[in-house]
Amino acid sequence: MDPDYSRSVIDTFIDLHQKGYIYRGKRMINWDPSAKTALSDEEVIHKEVDSKLYHVRYRVAESQDYITIATTRPETILGDTAICIHPDDERYRHLHGKSAIVPLVGRIIPIITDTYVDMEFGTGCLKVTPAHDVNDYELGQKHGLEIIDILEADGTLSTDAQLYVGEDRFDVRAKIAVDLASAGHLIKTEPYTNKVGYSERTDVPIEPRLSLQWFVKMKDLSEPALDHVMNDDVQFWPPKFKNSYRNWMENIKDWCISRQLWWGHRIPAFYYGEGEHDYIIATDIDDALSRLQDVGKIVNPDDLKQDDDVLDTWFSSWLWPMSVFNGFYSKEEVDYYYPTNDLVTAPEIMFFWVARMIMAGYEYRGEKPFKNVYFTGIVRDKLGRKMSKSLGNSPDPIELMEQFGADGVRVGMLFSSPAGNDLPFDESLCEQGRNFSNKMWNAMRLVTSWTPEDHPRPESAILATDWMENRLNQVIVEIDDCYAKFRISEALMLTYKFAWNDFCSIYLEAVKPIYGMAIDKGTKEIVVRHFEILLKLMHPLMPFISEEMWHLLRARLTPSEALVIAPWPKAKVYNAQIIADFERSCAIITEVRNIRAQNNIPMKTTLELFVESGKDFPLTQVPIIAKLANVGEIEAIGEMPKQAFQFVIDRITFAIPYGEAVDMEEQTGKMKEEIDYLRGFLKSVQQKLTNEKFMSGAPDVVVANERKKEADAQNKINLLETKLAEMGMAF
Repeated sequence: MDPDYSRSVIDTFIDLHQKGYIYRGKRMINWDPSAKTALSDEEVIHKEVDSKLYHVRYRVAESQDYITIATTRPETILGDTAICIHPDDERYRHLHGKSAIVPLVGRIIPIITDTYVDMEFGTGCLKVTPAHDVNDYELGQKHGLEIIDILEADGTLSTDAQLYVGEDRFDVRAKIAVDLASAGHLIKTEPYTNKVGYSERTDVPIEPRLSLQWFVKMKDLSEPALDHVMNDDVQFWPPKFKNSYRNWMENIKDWCISRQLWWGHRIPAFYYGEGEHDYIIATDIDDALSRLQDVGKIVNPDDLKQDDDVLDTWFSSWLWPMSVFNGFYSKEEVDYYYPTNDLVTAPEIMFFWVARMIMAGYEYRGEKPFKNVYFTGIVRDKLGRKMSKSLGNSPDPIELMEQFGADGVRVGMLFSSPAGNDLPFDESLCEQGRNFSNKMWNAMRLVTSWTPEDHPRPESAILATDWMENRLNQVIVEIDDCYAKFRISEALMLTYKFAWNDFCSIYLEAVKPIYGMAIDKGTKEIVVRHFEILLKLMHPLMPFISEEMWHLLRARLTPSEALVIAPWPKAKVYNAQIIADFERSCAIITEVRNIRAQNNIPMKTTLELFVESGKDFPLTQVPIIAKLANVGEIEAIGEMPKQAFQFVIDRITFAIPYGEAVDMEEQTGKMKEEIDYLRGFLKSVQQKLTNEKFMSGAPDVVVANERKKEADAQNKINLLETKLAEMGMAF
C-alpha cells in the first residue's frame, strides 16, 4: 500500500482520538469464534433459521416451587446470574425478592423485576446471562449483576462454565438438553423459527461477547452525512435507498474498529504498564517515547509494547476519496479532483463504505466526497440465486468473452441491470449482445462498400437523411435523460433499438443504392456522419467494436482522433413532424410487406396503392414508400376498390387491389377461415360474460377487457362479411 495512504490512516486515528471520537472500552461486541475476531454490526448477516425453544424449570430457593423459562440457547444457562420477571405480572408477584437455583450447577441467583420483560412471550420469565446477550448485559449493568463468561474465544466452554469445559458450544447444546431432561428440569422442547447473526467473514453464528476493544463514537460524525444525503447534496440512484440509509444513520451505534487479525493497519497504541490507561497514542515507538516524555513519563523502549490488534479495513477505506489523491499531505491533486462526480457500488456496502466516506468527507474537507452514488444490483442466476463460487453457478467471464466477445458480454450484463435491482443473468443475453455486435459490424461493411459518384440525390434518400437527422437528435435527448437519471439499462435499450431498427433496418435500406448503381457523394457523406454519431452513442456500451468501426469508417491516423476522446454528441432542435410523417410511412411499408408475405407476392412485383381522399396524408412521403414497398404512384380516391386488401394507419384507409398475382379463391378461403376463428373466439368470450359466477367474482377491469374483446371480434366479423358481400361471395 502507498506509504502516504497508510500514514493517513494512522494520523486519522490519532486525530480522532485527540478529538474524543475514539475510545478504548470493555463492551458487548459481535465475536466470530471461527476467525477469533471482533466484528462491527454491519459485518453480521442475520438469517432466519429453524431452532428449538427449550422450556426449562428453575427451583425457587428455600421452596418447593419452580419457575419456568423458555430459551433457544440452553448452553448459556451455565452463565445465568438472574431471572427477570415483569413487576406487574400477577402470576409471579409472590416471587418478588426471592432467589432461584440454576439447574445442574446449583448456583443461587436473584429473581429481579424489570419492565423490559415481555409478559406475553414464552412463560413471561427471562433468564439473564449478561456475558452472552447484549440486552442481558444492559439488564446486568442496571441491576448490578455478576458477569460469568462461559465461552472461550474459539466457541468452546471455559472453566467458568463448570461443566462441559473445552467442548464446542453446539455440542454442549445437544448434551445439556439431555442432561436437563434426566435431572427433571426440561419440561418440553418445541420447534421455533428465529433470526441468528452470522459472520459475513466466515459464515458461522456469531457470539455476543464482553470484550476490551477500540470504538469510534458515531453520533456527531454521522449527522452531516445524514443531512446532506436527505437534502440531495449527495444523490442516491435509485432514490429508494435513501430510506435504508436514513434508518441506519438515525439508529447508528459506535463503531468497533479493532480486529484480532494478522493483516491490516496496526492500532497505534503503545502500552507501558498494566493499568487501564497506561498507554499512549503515537505514530511509532519513537513518537510514543517523545509523547511520554512530554507528559513527564520516562519509559524504557523495551518496556513499550504496541497493541497487537489491527484496524477494521473500512477504517482505511473510508478515507479513499481523499487519500487516493494524497489529500492529507498535498493539496495539488485533491483540490482538483475532490469532490468527484459519481460512485458506482453495491447497496450491501452502503453502510460499510458509502456512509463512512461521506462522514470522513465532511469531517476532513467540509464537503461531500462525490455528487452521485449509483447502486448496482446483485448478479443472480436463472433460479434467482446469488452467484457465488461456493454454489458453482458463476460463469467464467474469460470463457464468456471468448464465446461472445467482450462487448457482447458487456451488453448482456447491461440488458439485465436496471438500477438498484438484482441482475438476473442469462447467457442468452450475451448471445444477444454478440448478435448486436455482428449486426453493427455488417452495417459498417455495407456503408464502407458503397463507392460514391457525382450525381443528384434521389428524393427517397433526401427524405431518409432528413428523418435520420431529426431522429438522431431526438434519441440523443432521450439517452441523455437516461444517463442523467442513471438509467443505464434504459439507455442501452434505446441505443440498441435505434441502431437495429431505425438505423440498420430502415435508414440504410432507404439510402442504399439500387443494385449495380453507385451512391451519390452527398448521401454517402451524410450517412457516414450519422454513423459516426451512432458510434459515439454506442461507445460507453460497446467500447471495443465501436472504436474499431470508428477507424474503419473513415481513415484516422493519430491518437487524438480516437473515439474514446471524441466529444459526446450534442442534441440539436429536431422537427417532430418530420419524424412522425416518416414513421407513418414506415408503418405503411410494413403493412404492404406483410400483405406480400401473407399472399406470396414477390417484392419485384410493383403494386398499386390507393389512399382515402380528403385525409391528411403528406404526398411528400411517396418516394420513400415507393422505394421500400415497391408500389407505384399513390393515388387518392373517394371509394376504395371492392377486391382489394385494406389496412388503416392513423385513421387513414389504404387499399391494394388484388391484381393478377392474387388467387381470389384462396383469398376468400382465408377470409372465411378467419371468420370461423373469430366466431369461435367470440363464443368463448360471450360464455364468460353470461357466466354469473365469473361476472360476480371478476374485477371490473377484467370484465371491461372481456367486453372489449367481444366488441373487437364482432367488428372484425362484420368487416370481413361486408368484404365478402362486396366481392359477391356469400358466407
